[in-house]
Amino acid sequence: MSTSPTRLFDCIDWQMEKFSKEDMFAAKENGIWRKYSTKEIKQLVDSLSMGLIHAGIGYQDGTIEGRDKIAILSNNRPEWMVVDLAVQQTGAVLTPIYPTINVNELEFIFNDASIKLVFVSDQELYEKVQSIRDKTPTVQAVYTFNSIQGALNWKQLLHSGNAEDLAKLKASKDNIKSDELATILYTSGTTGFPKGVMLSHHNILDNIKNVEEILEPICGSNDRSLSFLPLNHIFERVVTYIYMYRGVSTYYAESIEAVGENLREVKPTLFSTVPRLLEKVYERIINKGRELTGIKKSLFFWAVAIGNRYEVGKDLGLWYNIQLAIANKLIFSKWREALGGNVRAIVTGAAACQVRLLRIFTAAKLVIMEGYGLTETSPVISVNRFEASGRKFGTVGNVIKNVEVKLAEDGEICCRGSNVMLGYYKRPDLTAECIDKDGWFHTGDIGVWVDERFLKITDRKKEIFKTSGGKYVAPQPIENRMKESPFIEQMMVVGAERKFTGALIVPAMENLKAWCTKNGVTTESTQQMLQHPKVLDHYNAIVEKYNTQFNPVEQVKKFELLNSEWTINGGELTPTLKLKRKVIMDKYADAVERIYASEDQK
Repeated sequence: MSTSPTRLFDCIDWQMEKFSKEDMFAAKENGIWRKYSTKEIKQLVDSLSMGLIHAGIGYQDGTIEGRDKIAILSNNRPEWMVVDLAVQQTGAVLTPIYPTINVNELEFIFNDASIKLVFVSDQELYEKVQSIRDKTPTVQAVYTFNSIQGALNWKQLLHSGNAEDLAKLKASKDNIKSDELATILYTSGTTGFPKGVMLSHHNILDNIKNVEEILEPICGSNDRSLSFLPLNHIFERVVTYIYMYRGVSTYYAESIEAVGENLREVKPTLFSTVPRLLEKVYERIINKGRELTGIKKSLFFWAVAIGNRYEVGKDLGLWYNIQLAIANKLIFSKWREALGGNVRAIVTGAAACQVRLLRIFTAAKLVIMEGYGLTETSPVISVNRFEASGRKFGTVGNVIKNVEVKLAEDGEICCRGSNVMLGYYKRPDLTAECIDKDGWFHTGDIGVWVDERFLKITDRKKEIFKTSGGKYVAPQPIENRMKESPFIEQMMVVGAERKFTGALIVPAMENLKAWCTKNGVTTESTQQMLQHPKVLDHYNAIVEKYNTQFNPVEQVKKFELLNSEWTINGGELTPTLKLKRKVIMDKYADAVERIYASEDQK
């Protein structure tokens, strides 16, 4: 094809013509990286499309509600993208679902979208789907990627195709227009049941083309990426299409736990992540540094101190530059090797990234490009550029081309452009609530402009609360700052309609236990450890240190230490690792009440 893609599935033909690859996708199979060429993926996609059409899957009556919906619950793997592309070519609509979803939400989505076929990766997910089959009557069949006894395998759908089948596939593809629905993504949300975000081919492709040029200085057809964020989320899915469009090979990590090893094997040029995972990487690096002794330990923390002073685009003088060069040669070079040695940039989004991480990773020649967007905006609204002149720590960068942003009177970020969704599936009422008559999508995020061109997110509109004294508190900046402490793993600020601001704190247990051992506090019982006066004094000192950076009403006056980490499976986090504040408030209601039990608190 000589023209730029107009539908997402056109990206295969685009890559075939521009830079056909031997490793378009790759994944570990039986301990060895199995590479899939562009040609092989093209053949698999077309074969699956013909099999689906042969099975009666496709456009049906052409309306959004009439088109067949296909669900997928799977880890990242080449088959995920094959199903995505094949379903699109039939005119059906892929509805990706997080593998970690609870069965109640799964049942809701299956019934809300009238799911017809389901693709799952493994035995556990197969059983999860099977457990609600009697409650989801529209589901006709479940196909698995792994070979599972008694289950249908996805390869059974592959159809080699005769002339008639090929003609039907061509007719199906020709029938699909760029402004038509491509996918429905149910947002996990922090409260209530998920909403189905409808995105068209044009929504996503235009966003891809508007972002693609930003990656031009970083990667091209000779480069590799490592994919480990869930493809179910629009962020990683769009990034994958950008890689396809630019000819970057995509290698799928075996698991989150194996990312470190896979980075060293694949040696990617870039990868996308969320701040929480970057925090984990940094914590592991620092803990390794603490294990050093003598001159090696001194050099390590000297380099960290140098990195903590780094400012993007600002010359701190000859002496600082000399010290930074030495730190890079002796210490930071090892950090880069741990990530494979070839990483030029890391793209992060979904939540605010701590400035200290941006500062030190950038000093270590690992450029972090923090961006901002929502599922409803396909997703990118703004992003920090690779070039130093286009980056500013603590912001989410410049707005991308062909997207407009304005701040409402209350500071809410509003977005307008080709990236804004078609609407919420079956929910015109919710659509009308967030997209006004002039086409502005109201994001629910509060922001400000920095230097008149960098967008900075200050909080979620719905998360800002008012104390009983009538003062407003934005929790996210407080949480993000206090989590800079190596002793605070997670934190949620509370205080709505209360006399003062409090907090629930999940300690960084490994660091805390090391501190306790050093300070004569027994660690045999976690609960007793957290209630020990020395530990409480230690955390009081930490909180007071950071309190000085906030106004009196924002300062945490009292806190509770919790002995279990918040997780996706536990229900406290969304799949993109955001806090489910209502769930946490309900689950730890007793702890919150203990914070406010004393009426004489300041």
